[in-house]
Amino acid sequence: MLNKRVTAIVFFSLVLAAPAFFGGPAMAQDVKVDAAVLEKLQKTIEQQQQQLESMQQQLNQLKQTATDAQSQASEAKATADEAAGAAKHATEAVQPVAKTVSSGQPRVKLAISGQVNRAVNVIDDGKNTTAYFVDNDASNTRVRFVGTARATDDLTIGSRLEVAMTSNESGDVNQDNENSSDFFNVRWADLSLASRRFGKLYLGKGDTASNNAAELDLSKTDVVQYASIADIAAGMLFRENRDDKLTSISISDAFKDLDGLSRKNRVRYDTPTFWNFHLQGGVVSDQRWDASLWWGGQALGVKAVAAVALSDPNKDNTDLIIDGSFSALHEATGLNLTLSAGQEGRDGQGDAGNYYIKGGWLTRFFSVGQTAFGLDYTRSVNLPTGRDDGYSVGTAVVQQFEKYGTEAYLQYRVYSLSRGAASSVNNMNVGTIGARVKF
Repeated sequence: MLNKRVTAIVFFSLVLAAPAFFGGPAMAQDVKVDAAVLEKLQKTIEQQQQQLESMQQQLNQLKQTATDAQSQASEAKATADEAAGAAKHATEAVQPVAKTVSSGQPRVKLAISGQVNRAVNVIDDGKNTTAYFVDNDASNTRVRFVGTARATDDLTIGSRLEVAMTSNESGDVNQDNENSSDFFNVRWADLSLASRRFGKLYLGKGDTASNNAAELDLSKTDVVQYASIADIAAGMLFRENRDDKLTSISISDAFKDLDGLSRKNRVRYDTPTFWNFHLQGGVVSDQRWDASLWWGGQALGVKAVAAVALSDPNKDNTDLIIDGSFSALHEATGLNLTLSAGQEGRDGQGDAGNYYIKGGWLTRFFSVGQTAFGLDYTRSVNLPTGRDDGYSVGTAVVQQFEKYGTEAYLQYRVYSLSRGAASSVNNMNVGTIGARVKF
């Protein structure tokens, strides 16, 4: 625009100056007038020139400002990128390592899990007080591999291999054998077909239909305290109180929860769940069989589970085993109750029986996890023989560390056995401290 204005001024100047070049004397007065106009125009041009210079300076300043702003933006972006990189590095540093376990088959998912459960028992057998370092047989150290493949929308093919690997198992350690040999046992070697519509079929070694029916427990103290009270010190031998001589009767002989057929090679079928009930049934190796009914529900703030089982152990002078359990937890208060009972029919002597009751309290004292308390009483009838009876009282506390899959526990228990046809034996006092870590 400035260039157009200058051009116009020059053009009009030339027009006004033209008579001075082409006109005669008569036009001398006009030339003088034109000279004054030209002077005025000259001043106008100078003013325009000053304006142009001022505008040029402003433009240069604007360019410099833009350059500075761009430089600052670049520096800010570099700083932001550096901060973002540091944040990402820090995040990656605290995130868990990505899982790298994979199956050899592209359509099969493989999961690996397990646990280590170690304890120290301090035991007074009536003569000596000794510390024993054991693997807790209530829930022993183990590793498992589970493979699953989705065949259809409703059918899943499964496999499970689980092996117990223990050192100084509490079921083997006793006064004469404080360091037992390492123990390896295949707990599961199993195939399965699972359908929501038709139920689940198992083939191989694993839980029989009656296993765990006497051991349902919502108290969360079952890592060390549950219906099978013998497990934590099962191998320990009672000592005669007359001469302090060790007997051949172990704690596991005198206290059994009679929990069906345990884990065996079998074919087992579980029905789908109807109205919170489902059935299990199986045929087991060595001409055995079992069946069970299971239930679980929740109402009025109370969660409860129950089971009852019938099994044929196919043993001489032994009839059927019937056992069951019930456990309920009031979720608002954490108060809970667990009951268990089992009876094994016998020929020629009284039936063996086990009756168990536990009251518990589940609360949260610490942010790391729940704390569980339990107090139980067990009555053993006609074990190990038809003229023997026993009782046991125990108390336990278990602290969970939920983020780390860890439970730390303490227990104190008294085992007492009354022998009708043999010399009386001393009570066994057992204090336990231990921990289980799952992975």
